[in-house]
Amino acid sequence: MANFVRRAACNFLNVSSRNFSVSAPRHAKVSVLGAAGGIGQPLSLLLKQSTLISELALYDVANTVGVAADLSHIESAAQVKGYVGDSQLEECLQGSKIVIIPAGVPRKPGMTRDDLFNINAGIAMSLSEAASKVCPDAMMCIISNPVNSTVPIASEVYKKNGVFDPRKLFGVTTLDVVRANTFISELKGTPVTQTQCPVIGGHAGVTILPLLSQVEPSCNFTDEEREALTVRIQNAGTEVVDAKAGGGSATLSMAYAGARFAFALLQAMNGAKNVVECSFVESDVTELQFFSTPLLLGPNGIEANLGMGTLIDYEQEGLEKMKPELSGSIAKGIKFANQ
Repeated sequence: MANFVRRAACNFLNVSSRNFSVSAPRHAKVSVLGAAGGIGQPLSLLLKQSTLISELALYDVANTVGVAADLSHIESAAQVKGYVGDSQLEECLQGSKIVIIPAGVPRKPGMTRDDLFNINAGIAMSLSEAASKVCPDAMMCIISNPVNSTVPIASEVYKKNGVFDPRKLFGVTTLDVVRANTFISELKGTPVTQTQCPVIGGHAGVTILPLLSQVEPSCNFTDEEREALTVRIQNAGTEVVDAKAGGGSATLSMAYAGARFAFALLQAMNGAKNVVECSFVESDVTELQFFSTPLLLGPNGIEANLGMGTLIDYEQEGLEKMKPELSGSIAKGIKFANQ
């Protein structure tokens, strides 16, 4: 399992390189909804560099025309256009192969992801509604928090409109993997670009469960190290929010993680093999309706759910501990979408 994850991670730089070439057509239109925000702008900058993107459509309620003009000066092939407001949303989405939603308000000190629910849930629902009607076959990648609830919201919207394909709806949890890899490398001295740790569960606090027993290269952890590292990975978002002291949340690292996931999808859609990323999706791995595990990606989205592998006792306890919170967040999203 971890070998697959390594391949996906190492491909990030290849796809974003100016000199990267593939035999498949470079035809993908990618839409970023919330492109003028703290995540949306750096995410769009990273996406602009990909040779697998022919058109980058940037949508927000304001300022996207300027962002698009700025990005259009970059010497890469993707054509960029900005769209502003509800009246231009459908035009932005037309023909999209991938839709990425970082839209919403960021966390501030003292806030939890659930504090964002009432605002971001409505945003995720309205944008999902538009995408389900205009480009229902596109890969839908949701960054907007709380992901544990916004993904179930999008799922319900697509189901209501009769276009739900569980292979194509993703909650982007890649940042948890990126953080785990980084923190493990810092602690154990492993090469950071070769360190790979699957992260399962959800995308908030205790629902984030790094499988340190499956990290590659294999590392030994004391009980104290395992506990401290797990807690740090779970609370890494708060670490950034506190460090920015009211100036925002994890925008740059999230943009990197979002681009990494989009590039993995693009590669798989263009025929690359053994592309795997963790993501929060509809799942039968546990009794929970949605769950993040490593996924084998293909031209039509998810080809196979690779599951959790064998968990050690500490991880099994973490799995059981997360279930009530994750179940509640999923139910909250489903209820919101159906009220």
